[in-house]
Amino acid sequence: MTTKPRNQATAPPRKRLFVALMGVTCLLIVGVIYLGWWIPTKGLANIHPALPGYVGFTFAILSGAAIFGTFLLILTTALSRDIFFTRFMRLTVIKFLLPAIELLGRLLGISKDTIRQSFVAMNNSLVVSQKLTVLPDRILILLPHCLQLANCDIKVTGGIEKCARCGRCDISGLAELAEKYCIDISVATGGTLARKIIVEKRPKLVIAVACERDLTSGIKDCYPLPVIGIFNERPNGPCVDTLVDVAKIEQALLSVLPQQR
Repeated sequence: MTTKPRNQATAPPRKRLFVALMGVTCLLIVGVIYLGWWIPTKGLANIHPALPGYVGFTFAILSGAAIFGTFLLILTTALSRDIFFTRFMRLTVIKFLLPAIELLGRLLGISKDTIRQSFVAMNNSLVVSQKLTVLPDRILILLPHCLQLANCDIKVTGGIEKCARCGRCDISGLAELAEKYCIDISVATGGTLARKIIVEKRPKLVIAVACERDLTSGIKDCYPLPVIGIFNERPNGPCVDTLVDVAKIEQALLSVLPQQR
């Protein structure tokens, strides 16, 4: 398989930042829960002497659930094993923790893209930990149109098989990958078309290539459908002649295809 040489090595995004911020967010949530119990304690005691204890017990359960959930997430990603409640934990991370962590990152001066890179790495770890086995015809690889050279006369948005395999962009290697594993690869010009393709094809798993913003948005929109995200490289700026490491896509495929592990 031919792949386009890279000018420089791209370091893989690390999930440890998202895990660290998740731990801090958990502590902040526990602190808010504690304050929610402590502040009205005197007023509750005036209603009934035992009421502060009952409310404190309730808040203690909520705090314990937050700490236990965070511990499970860290353990699942560290061991890359589906301990339990992985699907529910993905929901918690995607729908609730991510907005809070982005807010915390803004306060700490951490860029959104850095947090999103770590989030996608965390999401990928949770998806892989489920040890999914998916047949080739139920896998969809979703690509952004900017992977194709802007001056190419053959537009592959309607079908990657149209590629002339000239090797000037990574579409050539991806077309070979589609043939090798009999995988459906679609090219989308934007988020609306990407969602339409997913609805029409109804895959069991999506391997998506995009920038940090689009991957994060796509993972959120697709839940509970599992998505493995792979970042594109943008040596010419966003949305113009971008690149992707075809080997990373093949590695993601091998992690879910039957008898390939």
